[in-house]
Amino acid sequence: MPASDPHRPADYEALIRLIHERYEGMSKTHQAISVYLTQNPNEVAVNSVNAIAGRCGVHASNFVRFAQTLGYRGFKDVQQLFQMRLETAAPGFEARVRALETELGGRDRRTDFDFLRELVVTDIASLQELLEQTTDSDLADAADLLQEADTVFLVGQLRSAPVVELLRYMLTMIGKKCVLLDPSGGLATHMARTMTTRDVLVAVSFRYYATEVVGVTEQAVADEVPVIAISDSSLSPIAKSSRVLFAVPEHRHTFSRSLGAPMCVAQAIILATASRMREFDGSPKIPTVTES
Repeated sequence: MPASDPHRPADYEALIRLIHERYEGMSKTHQAISVYLTQNPNEVAVNSVNAIAGRCGVHASNFVRFAQTLGYRGFKDVQQLFQMRLETAAPGFEARVRALETELGGRDRRTDFDFLRELVVTDIASLQELLEQTTDSDLADAADLLQEADTVFLVGQLRSAPVVELLRYMLTMIGKKCVLLDPSGGLATHMARTMTTRDVLVAVSFRYYATEVVGVTEQAVADEVPVIAISDSSLSPIAKSSRVLFAVPEHRHTFSRSLGAPMCVAQAIILATASRMREFDGSPKIPTVTES
């Protein structure tokens, strides 16, 4: 067994920083492991390497090699850092889901209503986690950028499309000029070339990331256009070099993945922007079409 590197990260936070630093140079397999580790720290702490590998979709031996490339003797050394973090961390997503399922009562037989029940349970857990991970400074930075921008460009495709549609509606109703980079007609990339440093791009994308959204985001960064990203991981391709990132972890990669948490983030950003654009005695109010 290879000797461990005395300069290897000694705590969870340092490990995550190292993973981010090396991510671009990793193999596809090690990138997949990195994403899983950053999104599921509590599960990494309590499960065996075989169970973790099964959920990640790679062979367990890859986790050992992954740990060794970071300076550890094996994956158990990495896992100890996750266990140390868990001792002081708040309950994670999966723990919350299990607790909520127990509270609502389990069923041996799956019914149509259980589909709704599962979505509600996971949304509650996801929103609770969102409150803990989102900082006031991130919301403030995003709102400041949107308020000061000449034009807000919006891009999101596939499952992310409803989020940017909501953003377009709310920005329009508070009187902010915005442009949706609609993929229809194949013009999104060409429209994105009109962005300037006085504008802001809001990019929304989740695994598996839409190629055009990633391309538009990378072009914006190259052109020094500020980017606000809503994604599922700090290792997401649209998270790179974004001015503000809202990472909404997704723990179940199924067709039924909900947009509850991303929608909530989008609404919060616009409400914070509205509060800067107008004088409010209380909470900002977004007018409706009929009220306009």
